[in-house]
Amino acid sequence: MRIVVLDMNHTFFQPEESSQPEGQIIDSTSFHSAVESSCASAPIDKPRSNCAIVGVYAHPEAAKLVYSSLYALQHRGQESSGIVSSDGQNLFRHVGMGLVTNVFADAAIFDKLPGNLAIGHNRYSTTGSTVLHNAQPFVVSAKHGLMAVSHNGNFINSRSLRKKLEDEGSIFQTTSDTETILHLMAKSPAPDIAGRLKDTFRQLKGAYSLVILTRSKLIAVRDPRGWRPLNIGRKNQAWIIASETCAFDLLEAEYVREVEPGEIIVIDQNGLHSDFLEEKAERAACIFELVYFSRPDSKIFDENVDRARRRLGKNLANEHPAQADIVISVPDSSNTAALGYARNSGIKFEIGLIRNHYIGRTFIHPDQIGRDANVRIKFNPVKGVLNGKRIVLVEDSIVRGTTLKHLVRMLRKAGAKEVHVRVSSPPIISPCYYGMDFPTKDELIANNKSIEEIKNYLEVDSLEYLSVEGLLKSVPHEKGGYCTACFTGRYPLPPEEVMRKFEQDSNNGHLDEASVNDEQKTPVAI
Repeated sequence: MRIVVLDMNHTFFQPEESSQPEGQIIDSTSFHSAVESSCASAPIDKPRSNCAIVGVYAHPEAAKLVYSSLYALQHRGQESSGIVSSDGQNLFRHVGMGLVTNVFADAAIFDKLPGNLAIGHNRYSTTGSTVLHNAQPFVVSAKHGLMAVSHNGNFINSRSLRKKLEDEGSIFQTTSDTETILHLMAKSPAPDIAGRLKDTFRQLKGAYSLVILTRSKLIAVRDPRGWRPLNIGRKNQAWIIASETCAFDLLEAEYVREVEPGEIIVIDQNGLHSDFLEEKAERAACIFELVYFSRPDSKIFDENVDRARRRLGKNLANEHPAQADIVISVPDSSNTAALGYARNSGIKFEIGLIRNHYIGRTFIHPDQIGRDANVRIKFNPVKGVLNGKRIVLVEDSIVRGTTLKHLVRMLRKAGAKEVHVRVSSPPIISPCYYGMDFPTKDELIANNKSIEEIKNYLEVDSLEYLSVEGLLKSVPHEKGGYCTACFTGRYPLPPEEVMRKFEQDSNNGHLDEASVNDEQKTPVAI
């Protein structure tokens, strides 16, 4: 295998005469380390989404359809974005740090992503740091051929498997747990990709929804518990795979069905083929997808998100009524729960907070503005609505409580007479090991304080949470159960190892960005 560097923006892998199969990985990515540092995440006070994954098969503008889908799924990840396409012979890759519109700002990029097959990825990291070499899709040239992968989720035993692979001579190019998939698949003796996936996931455990691209196939895989959503759509003759159905709406595509838990979907010139992983388990779909992560106009787990959130609000009103004049939401994720609360309580819904949707992730404010500056930049109260009113403020969840504390102070300054907080989910008491980036257990306010103590910390007149029973009553159960570990501490698949987000970035597992040149950062053969 020879690495041929054409210039700083074009690198591809050229097999030697005797290597099989033929084909190249052509990468048009620009490597700018300065971009990486500007995208560093601030301390979180909300649960952070996992990632968005998309795949398109049999469309002449596959990369553009993936781009549009990633745009619709931007809420699932803002650290990096990328697309890999195939023209049937070669794989073409472009990734970058930041939002979809920034990474693909130059329309000429799509001229370098030809073919009628493509996959894409928006990243919010749960394992590994926010640097370009962790941006997906990952691409490799292995003994079975060229392959690219995008992953949504988190593995619970990747650290031990990574060490085992490294001891056997594998060389990792990233600090993401996703790369473990590629190394295990490369070592599998199975003759087809479904068999290689079965071999891989006999060893690798956790939450995963995947899209995989070869030179001529699009593959989708979902873990046996179905933690993360994954859906199948059609646009004329094209097949589309996406984390949420709001991507189909933007493309004017038809929703077909979800990828079932444990299902392997292979799409090729002969159509769609279904197989299943060997592990069998009870469904444990992430209930937080319905509470907060997914867009309200999406359908996930065969349920409309908006409908589920309205039921959350209605059940919250039934459990915890309040004497108030108006109901307002913390926009945008709490809007529909607040509507449900208002409807069942009979209290008028008003828009009391306006959210600024145009804040860049790299906004820097002078220190003298104060510690609540980020809240005031993001939200602004509508004083004419709030002045002199008793308010029910509906929030979908509380992690640390720092943002909500500043919001409450803002409402008071705007003239609110009383502030009653109602939360449309139970208290978060445990971290997630399946793809949500929660703080450590010690940083979760509900793990350290009683509801009365949280109420006093927030400086509100009353505080109530939806019960676990009310949460489960709000979602359908026809297709199976849900993971509620963050609320209950009961893990459907107990973690075999507890790994910090940046653990692989330690000296023995981190690629030092300062010392790795551009050529070394390109994908390598496995």
